Amino acid sequence: MVTLPIRRAGFTLPELLAVLAIIAILAGAAVPSMGTLVAGQRARAATSDVYTALVQARNEAVKRNTEVTLQPTTSSHWEAGWTIPNPTDSGHPIANHPAVRGGTISGPASVVYLANGRVKGDTPPQFDIAITNASSHRCVQVDLSGRPAMKATGC
Repeated sequence: MVTLPIRRAGFTLPELLAVLAIIAILAGAAVPSMGTLVAGQRARAATSDVYTALVQARNEAVKRNTEVTLQPTTSSHWEAGWTIPNPTDSGHPIANHPAVRGGTISGPASVVYLANGRVKGDTPPQFDIAITNASSHRCVQVDLSGRPAMKATGC
């Protein structure tokens, strides 16, 4: 009677080490570009958050038929967060936004919307958003009619 050798399924140690080496090389090449990608997404998110706050403040001004202000939580440091105070109840703000980490947002001292939805004043507000490691700045501009617009470039 002839016995056949038993074949065992699985990988040998050299095969496993070769695959791990290839994965390590690919991961090492991908990590720097992932950091830039994440920073770009954070810049887009911060831009969208500023845009949304401006739209909300404008809508509240029209809805309440009174002036509504969007302002930073600390004087002129928009990256520390912002708030929309309630014009009729100072203890309960309309909205609060937390700080934006790893970036700077430069903008006006505040944005005041009139009851008709227009911006108070004669200078259109704009916000320049820069996030660490992002490839470029982003911008949110408000025209005097009160409508905000986002740009993929700096102001």
